[in-house]
Amino acid sequence: MSVKHAVADPARVEELYSSSVRQNYEHTSRIFAALMAAQWLFGIFLAVVVSPQAWAGKTQATSMHVWAALVLGGVLSVLPIGLALTQPASALTRNVVAVAQMLWGALLIHLTGGRIETHFHIFGSLAFVAFYRDIKPIVLATVVVAADHFLRGVFLPESVYGITNPAAWRFFEHAGWVVFEDVVLVFACLRGLQEMRAIAERQATTEALTLSEREKAVALQEALDELKANGEALARAERLAAVGQLAASVGHELRNPLSAVRNAHTFIAKKVSDPANPLANDARVMQFVGLVDRELNTCSKIISDLLDFSRERAPALNPCPLRPLVDEALSLVPPRAGVTLVNKVPEALPVPSLDKDQFRQVMINLVQNAVEAMPERGGEVSVVAEGGSGTPWKIRVVDNGSGIPAEVVGKIFEPLFSTKNKGTGLGLAIVSNMVKKHGGTISVDSAVGRGTEFHIELPHAPAAQPTA
Repeated sequence: MSVKHAVADPARVEELYSSSVRQNYEHTSRIFAALMAAQWLFGIFLAVVVSPQAWAGKTQATSMHVWAALVLGGVLSVLPIGLALTQPASALTRNVVAVAQMLWGALLIHLTGGRIETHFHIFGSLAFVAFYRDIKPIVLATVVVAADHFLRGVFLPESVYGITNPAAWRFFEHAGWVVFEDVVLVFACLRGLQEMRAIAERQATTEALTLSEREKAVALQEALDELKANGEALARAERLAAVGQLAASVGHELRNPLSAVRNAHTFIAKKVSDPANPLANDARVMQFVGLVDRELNTCSKIISDLLDFSRERAPALNPCPLRPLVDEALSLVPPRAGVTLVNKVPEALPVPSLDKDQFRQVMINLVQNAVEAMPERGGEVSVVAEGGSGTPWKIRVVDNGSGIPAEVVGKIFEPLFSTKNKGTGLGLAIVSNMVKKHGGTISVDSAVGRGTEFHIELPHAPAAQPTA
C-alpha cells in the first residue's frame, strides 16, 4: 500500500480558515450584543446624573437628555442586538453594529456636553469593531464618525466640542487621530487574518500528517500480515512438499508388499471358501476373510491417494465426452444400500478437452465422498453438466444428504484435513489440484440439512485432436 507525504490540502485549509473567520464573527457579535445593552444602561445613567451638570445653565432640560438616552439609545441598541443574536456571522450585522457603535459614541459625547474624555469612546469603539478583522466595517465606522463630527460641528458644535465657536481645525484634528487609528487597525486586521490562515494551514498539515501516519500504520500492519501469511504459506508448502516426497516413497514401498498380501489373501480366501474345507462353515473365519478384504481395499485406496497427491503430471488433454466418463466413474464407486447414483449429463453436450484418467479420478472422488457422507436413510447423488458452444463447462455433483457444517466447508480442500475416521484427507485436495491443472475452479455450496453441491467450472476451449 502506497502512502502519500503529509501535505496540507488547500481545500481543507480554506475550510478551516473560513470556519475560524466565521467563529470570530459570531464571537465578536455576541460581545457587541452585551456591549450595546451595557451602553444603553450607561447612557441612561449619564442622562440622569452627568447631563444636568454638563449642560448647567443651558436651555436643554434634564428630561430631554433622559428621553434621548431612553429612546435614541434604544433605537441604537435593539437592531444591533437582534442581528447579533440571530445572524452573528452576516456582513449586515457587522456593518449595522459598526454604525450603531459610532452613533453611540456620538450620543455619549452629547450627553456629557462634549467632554474631551468621552471622545475616547470613539477610539475604543473603532478598536472593538476591529475585533471582526474586517476592514469594511472600520471604513464605514470612520465615515459615520466624520459625518457626525462635521454636521454637529456646523449645527450644534457645543454637543461635540463643548463650546459654541470651535476653531475649524478641531474637526481636522479629530479626523486625523481617527485616520491614524484606522491605519493601525487595518494593519492589525490584515495581520490577524494572516495568522488565522497560518493556523488553518498548520492544522490542515497536522491532520494530513496524522492521516499519513495512520495510513503508514495500516500499510505496515498489512505488510506484517502479508509477511506472516507468506511465511505460513511457505512453511505449509514445505511441509506439503515433504509429505509429497514421503507419500511417494511410502506408496512405492508399500505397493509391492500389499500386492503380495492381496495375492496371498485371494489364495487363502479361495481355499477357505471351498465347500470341502471344514473352515468354510466357520462363520468367524469367513467374517475375518471379509474383514481382511475390506482393510486391504482401504490400504490400497490410501496408497493410491498418496501416489496421486505426490504426482505432478500435467494433464494430457484430448476430446473426452462427459456422459460416458461419468458412467464409468459411477460404475467404479463402491455401492451403498439406499444410495442412488444418477448421471444427468446430456447426451448432446459438446465434447470438452480433458485428461480422461485425471478427470475420471475427480468424478470418482467427489461421488464416493458424497456416497460415504450420506445418512443411514440413504439418498441420491447426481452428476449434472452444461456449457460448451462458447461458454465454460459447468459440472455439478449434487447430493441430498446431511450437508457440511459451515466451520468445515472452508477446510475441505486442504491437504490432510478429514472428518472421517479412516480418511487421509487427500481426496478433495487431489480433486482441487487436478481441476486447477485443467485451468478450472472448484467450489462447494452446502448447509446442514439441505445437502451439498460441488461446482466445477472449466474454461471453454475447442476439443484437442487425439494424440498419436
